Amino acid sequence: MTAPLHVLIATLGSAGDIHPFLALGQALQARGHRVTVLCPEVFGPLVQQAGLGFGAMGSTAQYEAVTQEPDLWDARKGFGVIWRHLREGLRLLPDHVQALPPDEPLLLVCHPLALASADLCRTQRPGLPIVGAYLAPQNLRTVHHPLTLGPLAVPAWVPMAWRRWAWRRIDQQLIDPLTVPDLNALRRERGLPPIAHFVAHLQAVPDLTATLFAPWFGPAQPDWPQPRVEGGFLLYDRPGQAVLSPELQRFLAAGPPPLVFTPGTGHRHAAGYFRAALQAVQALGRRAVFLTGHPEQLPAALPPEVLAQAYASFRSLLPQAAALVHHGGIGSTAEALRAGVPQLVVPFAHDQFDNARRVRALGVGDALPAGHASPARLRRRLQALLDRPDLAAHCATLAAQAAADRPLPRLCDAIEALARVQPGEARLKCGGEAS
Repeated sequence: MTAPLHVLIATLGSAGDIHPFLALGQALQARGHRVTVLCPEVFGPLVQQAGLGFGAMGSTAQYEAVTQEPDLWDARKGFGVIWRHLREGLRLLPDHVQALPPDEPLLLVCHPLALASADLCRTQRPGLPIVGAYLAPQNLRTVHHPLTLGPLAVPAWVPMAWRRWAWRRIDQQLIDPLTVPDLNALRRERGLPPIAHFVAHLQAVPDLTATLFAPWFGPAQPDWPQPRVEGGFLLYDRPGQAVLSPELQRFLAAGPPPLVFTPGTGHRHAAGYFRAALQAVQALGRRAVFLTGHPEQLPAALPPEVLAQAYASFRSLLPQAAALVHHGGIGSTAEALRAGVPQLVVPFAHDQFDNARRVRALGVGDALPAGHASPARLRRRLQALLDRPDLAAHCATLAAQAAADRPLPRLCDAIEALARVQPGEARLKCGGEAS
């Protein structure tokens, strides 16, 4: 039996990044632990609806500033946008920890990009247990197959030496010059030694690494950090949001299953995506639902065959859809797998290219990079996808696997076991660069 803990969950990103941590937080709270979710202020109501404690890491204005930058969705520039805004808040997590009672049993569960801040907390709380929770396979670096470098899929035959060289070049040219000086300045303030490489440091910080995706979606790689617990997709349903709007219910009842299109909840620069989607569905003679909380992206006049909605529960909507066309965020990908619905992934940046290739490899969908998603290509890919005779069976098989997964007990057991370990003991088992 583990004594009650105060579990701080530090996360960032869009709603799809927040949802899995809410599911984990509710499971830990059900075991008697106090749970506080630290995330952007804009998601405070979502956290509170989940019945969890909330602390703001970044204001709503800061979140809006990030999402308003078009380069956020550029395959090369996106990480730079994230880091420029993230570095402004690197002190927020240590400040929050410092304000807590020093004798309170505390454990951190962190989104990967919060791990740098989490490590700084150990100057105030030596031996503080930290769990790094990874939402998508590509967030954990590997040199093994499958290997995706942005939009580039590295063939299986490429030698290991070349793969290691490619990561070194990415670190030297794109990641470390941007991140390492900022982190080392903060580390000097706290009397900590400098780090050499950002990604290696992040993967070495946690006492325990947790994968919040299904092993059949992203099998473990030999060079992923240890100790590690394999979890699964943590799908969270917002309270009171499972019922679809009356307008959407009427639309679904009035004709055949529609195609559902979304570029992601945080995307504000997808006007071209929706223009291409409208032309493609009209050429196909299909009905469609366009999902976005930013209606200024939509074409000025939608025909009766296309309905726009600010939000709809995927759990309720997707089983009634012909296919989901989405950006490849891990949350949307997992929801489509749960619903057993075909997917056409249109990736823009970040881990979306890797998620898209995994969807294709599993036989439940196809991929078309956003930069190539003209109306004609979109129409052809959708037609080919909907004409596949094997697709329904593949989707049903994966949906059954997703339904059989029970990752939360396993994850909670591992987190509680970590809390029982003596301070620093688990960290000695971690591979990678020492902090």
